[in-house]
Amino acid sequence: MKFILNVLWLILSGLWLALGYVVAGIICCILIITIPFGIASFRIAGYALWPFGRTTVVRHDSGAGSAIGNVIWIIFAGWWLALGHIVTGLVLCVTIIGIPFGIANFKMIPISLMPLGRDIVPTDEPFAAR
Repeated sequence: MKFILNVLWLILSGLWLALGYVVAGIICCILIITIPFGIASFRIAGYALWPFGRTTVVRHDSGAGSAIGNVIWIIFAGWWLALGHIVTGLVLCVTIIGIPFGIANFKMIPISLMPLGRDIVPTDEPFAAR
């Protein structure tokens, strides 16, 4: 079932959302000081491409650097990526078949706003990273 959901997700919204994260990652990697943001963006691009069967967990060992980095991320890249999730989620919720995909888009908004200090793990082991 996860495979079918992921293929439908890829067709309906995953490819475009992942492309947005890849563009943000490339821009962040061009600027030398923001390479950690670029790496986080590439990691989320993989998650946005194939999300079903995986989830995000908060890393408890992340410190103040992640919090400061998340504030910088929200200002420069996070808000427009989150806006992309909101618009895509609203468009998908127009149809009954698209409602689960719209909800999945809305669930991805927190990680699009604050990617640092989070890990992406399979859903059968969400507490493995703790």
